[in-house]
Amino acid sequence: MAAFSFSPFDPSTFMLMGIPGMEAAHIWISIPFSMFYIISLLGNFTLLSVVGKEQTLHKLMYLLLCMLAFTDIATPSFVVPKALGIFWFNLKDNTMAGCLTQMFFLHMASVMHSATLVTMAFDRYVAICIPLRYATILTNAQIAKVGLVCLIRAVLFFLPLPLLLSRQPFCANRIIPHTQCEYTALFKMACGDITVTKIYSLGLMFVVLGFDLTLIALSYSQFIRAVLRISSKKSHQKTLNTCTTHICVMLTYYTPSVFSKLTYRFGQSIAPHVPIFLADLYLLIPPMLNPIIYGIRTKLLHDKVGKYTCRS
Repeated sequence: MAAFSFSPFDPSTFMLMGIPGMEAAHIWISIPFSMFYIISLLGNFTLLSVVGKEQTLHKLMYLLLCMLAFTDIATPSFVVPKALGIFWFNLKDNTMAGCLTQMFFLHMASVMHSATLVTMAFDRYVAICIPLRYATILTNAQIAKVGLVCLIRAVLFFLPLPLLLSRQPFCANRIIPHTQCEYTALFKMACGDITVTKIYSLGLMFVVLGFDLTLIALSYSQFIRAVLRISSKKSHQKTLNTCTTHICVMLTYYTPSVFSKLTYRFGQSIAPHVPIFLADLYLLIPPMLNPIIYGIRTKLLHDKVGKYTCRS
């Protein structure tokens, strides 16, 4: 048990403070946290269950939705249980191995989520721009290979970060003002030279976000060009409606993600609890909204979910 107790002389233990300045409200903050998490789990497990049971949904679009649902289950699951432990039971201690493990899996799931959105954008591009080749380009086997490549990319990109941090000596004050083991907070506590680690993490953020957003922008630019060639307004509307759902999901993910990273890195004049709220909402809101958005906007999925819900 001594290994898990916080001590300023224990180099393997950190203390997560939750939301600094809001300690008195931790119990109240835990209510929306737990509600968002429960709704997220219910929505995504329902989506996975319905797609798994319904043969008519065994199509590429819905398989991609299942990939998105898996990442939406994993991402908050690496953060919320520990955060609720802090809010409810004051369980603030975390080992260095636990911190680095949480950081690795959290960011790996986040990169997988982003890669899935890129794949969905490419799916819409092929469906609209080259529909006659859709069945040959985007087969289930091809998507399985793409998913494997995305997983390998996430592991290879983020594995060096915890490995680099694990070799760093940390100062006596190992208090993390956050609900999770955020790597920028670990940078501030490192006593050694972390220039290489900082450059790698910053470059990684720009490479992953920049690469994925560029691919999505290219897919949608080609898609918009194809739509503009259509003369019928009715066809315009119908074609655009097929992609508004994906656009909504992208906005709910990338917008808070970018704001969260920018405020945490450059918002020194902002109250300390604001970046933490943004970081937590970025991990909670998209997984909760995604199954709701797709359930409402996708008629076939909406009908099948309604059928299974009524049957239950």
